[in-house]
Amino acid sequence: MYSVLSVQFGQAIGKSLFGPVGPGGVVALRLGLASLVLLLIFRPALPRGRANVVLVLGFGTAIAGMNLIYPAMQYLPLGLATSLQLLGPITLALLTARRLLDAGFAALAGLGVWLFHSPAGAHYALPGILLALASGAAMAAYLLLSRRAGAHMAAAAPLVWAVTWAAVLTVPIGVAESGAALLDSRVLAIGLVVAVMAVVLPYSLELVALRRIPPRIVGILQSLEPAAAGLAGTLILAEHLDALQWLALVCVGAASAGTVVGHRRRKSPATDRRGGENGLLTRRPQRRPAEEATGHTRHRAAQETETET
Repeated sequence: MYSVLSVQFGQAIGKSLFGPVGPGGVVALRLGLASLVLLLIFRPALPRGRANVVLVLGFGTAIAGMNLIYPAMQYLPLGLATSLQLLGPITLALLTARRLLDAGFAALAGLGVWLFHSPAGAHYALPGILLALASGAAMAAYLLLSRRAGAHMAAAAPLVWAVTWAAVLTVPIGVAESGAALLDSRVLAIGLVVAVMAVVLPYSLELVALRRIPPRIVGILQSLEPAAAGLAGTLILAEHLDALQWLALVCVGAASAGTVVGHRRRKSPATDRRGGENGLLTRRPQRRPAEEATGHTRHRAAQETETET
């Protein structure tokens, strides 16, 4: 829950910097400063092997793509941008769905998006919508790659190097857009707050949370992001939403929560029928040579006893 609030309030503070440095500058500060903080905290070892390097590069590229939500927020309220971004993970979950109920969750998410554009509601620019949807696609890729990275590399190392690579991709764009304005002391201070609130703190909290509580619960809590974004936009940016738009946020969040619960239940129990935790095949424990010899001896003795009888 703290992670969800931290991300959305951090993004709201980041949007407040659009005036002096623009969206590109905010992304450069967010990822550039976050990578420095994460490197100092975790001091990860360099990834070894070509496969791990390629995985980290893909992971970081997805993180960079997720930051397309910042230029999207030039055109959209924070709550709507976050709702559209969340459609990426929802779509990913629904692509693996086989139940009619999952189609209902997709319709609920679609209803939430439509409510923002209903005749009674406001209309928003197409570029903002496309950027937010692209950010959602990158978030879906982030979820897939984060699972692979966690399985192949130690703890926080893949995340730290991925954020660093995302910074390499985005900082030059921010510098080209904002130039020396990025070095202003006030801008740097607010940028550091954004980096900590929107990257360092939530990512670290999610790492801890996934070790202590079931991923299903983490997913449900993340489904609160549209509502948290609406709250952050109202309190920090004065982006006041009407009742219909708050209902839209609730629809998208409920669809996300329902998709997460259904997806996790389909994976339960944790042990597959074919054996193995988390669906992995397991082998029967192999006998040691001494144990095999003892087994053969007992078998022979049993046979001899039956013959004598």
